Amino acid sequence: MNRTISMAVCAVLLVPLASLFTVRLVAAATSGATPVAVADFDYRDTSGEVKNQTAQHAERMRLFERRLRDRLAADKNYDLRRMDCKKQPCSAGNMDPGALIAAARHAGARLLIYGGIHKMSTLIQWGNVQVLDLRNKKLLLDRTFTFRGDTDKAFRKAAGFIAQTLQGVTPKS
Repeated sequence: MNRTISMAVCAVLLVPLASLFTVRLVAAATSGATPVAVADFDYRDTSGEVKNQTAQHAERMRLFERRLRDRLAADKNYDLRRMDCKKQPCSAGNMDPGALIAAARHAGARLLIYGGIHKMSTLIQWGNVQVLDLRNKKLLLDRTFTFRGDTDKAFRKAAGFIAQTLQGVTPKS
């Protein structure tokens, strides 16, 4: 009798949860939103500045990535997927390309967005962003960008620019 009651309680709890999960998947599929995963971006500083800014740059990269992910999550054309990578950071420079692609596929992504930022001097940062269509095994975007400044505001603006650049990037079929 207790086992029957336990199973009934589980059914009452699990069915609504399964329904919510199914509704999200169906909504994403019917909305036309493209499932996309955003890898962590790599950072390299060759500016030669005396002051060690490793911690500040790591935090600014997290800010950049959060802003980019938040902007894509708010875009109705994308269904943001979270990658679960065994190796951290989950970036193209830190992982074997096959492992990064496998993590994006495992997350259910159609597109993988990755890249990095390179601090060249006290004021100038160079960035690169790529978008890979995982289904067609085709690079859809390979964009170099620059921005001035080494501040939170500069990194937020750069992430906003990249999110805007990605608006037109969609897979063909």
